Amino acid sequence: MDDIVVSRDGAIAAIEFHRPQKRNALTREMYEALAEAVRAAEADDSVRVLLFHGQREAFTAGNDLGDFVSRPPDGEDAPVFRFVRIVAGAAKPLVAAVNGPAVGLGTTILLHCDLVYAGEDARFQLPFTRLGLVPEFASSYLLPLTAGWQRAAELLLLGEPFDARRAYEAGFVTRVVAPDQALAAAREAAAKLAALPGASLRATKALMKGAHRAAIEAQLSAEAERFRRMLGEPAAREAFAAFLEKRAPDFTGAGM
Repeated sequence: MDDIVVSRDGAIAAIEFHRPQKRNALTREMYEALAEAVRAAEADDSVRVLLFHGQREAFTAGNDLGDFVSRPPDGEDAPVFRFVRIVAGAAKPLVAAVNGPAVGLGTTILLHCDLVYAGEDARFQLPFTRLGLVPEFASSYLLPLTAGWQRAAELLLLGEPFDARRAYEAGFVTRVVAPDQALAAAREAAAKLAALPGASLRATKALMKGAHRAAIEAQLSAEAERFRRMLGEPAAREAFAAFLEKRAPDFTGAGM
């Protein structure tokens, strides 16, 4: 599909979020295409590295809330959860280049990437509590593990935007570079990885993740169950309505 563009550069499969008119906000169809792109790259022996990127203006603004409200994930096999599981279980190295907004899943996906290069213009946010929801993509496990409890709590509980330097300090950005160098730095790192023995890369990644794999899988399921349940609760309904009506949410009612 046009909103997800997959290209090849030797042994590198590049997966581009390509909906710039909406800051690459993700729809159900985009998640389906993303899941298939990652699945195909994982199954292709000629691919050694996967590279996620957007454009100079945006990585991804996260879920398209209008699409999300009208077609919420209705089960564990919903496209968003299939994409999450296949990325979390990816055997091959994942590299990301981040410019502009990286909101919601645009941030949490980076916790599963092995190398992340962020432009100084990158802006991150984990807005789940502000939407009456809980984190996803095992971020409630991985961010405290990576950043430490207090830093993770500040980012996940307050849900406020933060810059590339704070993302680096939180441990999920490899390097902060000039805005026009993020994609080039990620491509350079991906090319270095692609020149190495694929079996060694996969085995090393498996060893690094092995001690956490069961915990990640358990947290993915726990988050997804709680996320789906909270979508129907008053706080989430109010947050989404306020967003679509372009007003501040009011969480003072009963049950919020």
